[in-house]
Order: sequence, then structure tokens, then C-alpha cells
Amino acid sequence: MKKTLLSLATVAFVAGLLSFAPATQKNYADLTVNLEKSRVDWVGSKKSDFHTGIVPLKSGSVSVSGGKLTGGKFVMDIANLKVTDAAGDRLAGHLKSAEILDAAKNPEATFEITGVNYTSESTATVSGKLTFNGVTLPLSFSANIRNSDDKGFFAQAFFGFDRTLFGVKYGVGAVSNDVQLAIHLFAK
Repeated sequence: MKKTLLSLATVAFVAGLLSFAPATQKNYADLTVNLEKSRVDWVGSKKSDFHTGIVPLKSGSVSVSGGKLTGGKFVMDIANLKVTDAAGDRLAGHLKSAEILDAAKNPEATFEITGVNYTSESTATVSGKLTFNGVTLPLSFSANIRNSDDKGFFAQAFFGFDRTLFGVKYGVGAVSNDVQLAIHLFAK
């Protein structure tokens, strides 16, 4: 009888201690991209000039685990691409035409993260699949991860890609094949 009472008292004591222990924190999160704050800037060049603009994001999410980026998917709104220099709406309309991006046929581009390899505490090589202009190809780039936890995410990346690999052949020889991107991504 004493053993039974001692066992019950021990169980009650341990249960009481555990009830005061701090809750285990969740170390992973799926965060939604802040569409107002995030942006994709682009620069296209030719022999004697360049043009700048933005591609708005339509949607996006990132996955974070243990304070590290682990995945994500983003949809860019090609149909609402903007030119931010003096060429403005005239050039934007030309870029969205069937002759170049054919935004009526391909109004969106998507990027899906397939792998993340951290090279330092705050730098990672992000690999994924970019679907642009109806073509899907692998794309990797270096990203600076400024914040990554279950409450928020902020990262930046600066890289170029060859537009001709995605079937955008307009002006080859006069217009640079490389389009430079600057991505600023916030999620909560």
C-alpha cells in the first residue's frame, strides 16, 4: 500500500512540475509574403542605355525551420509589370506585347524553391524552378537572409538571368540577354 501511495505521489509531483515547465516553442513556420512591402526590381540594358522597373508579386510564402529558410513559392504579376524610368507606360506596353513577353498569354511567372544551402549564418544559395514566358528552367542565386524565424522573414538577392533561355528573343544583339533583378522579400 505504501509503495502504491509513494508511486502515486511521485506521479502527481512530476505532473505538477511539468505543468509549470515552459511550453515547447514551435521551430518551424509557413509565412505569407507581405505584398505591399516586398518587391522585385529589374534592370534591362542595351548598348547605350538601360531601363528600370518593378514586377509586383501576386502571392508568395516561405517556409522556415529552426531559424533557416527551407522552402517557398512566389507568383510574379507580369501583366502588371511597371517601368520606373522616363520611358514609363509606353515601354511597359511594348514589353507586355506579344512581340516580347506576351503578358496576355503568360500573365504570371512563378519561382518555387527546391533547395537552400547555407554558406554562412546569413547567406544561402537558393535553388529552384523559374517558370517565365511559358518555360520552366532551374535557377540558383545567392541570397542574404536578414531575418528568419517563426515570426518574420526578410531576405534580399541580387542576380541576373538570361532572358533568351526563356524564349524572350526580342532585340538579341542590340539588347542585353541578361536581365538584372533585385529582390526584397518580407513575410510574416
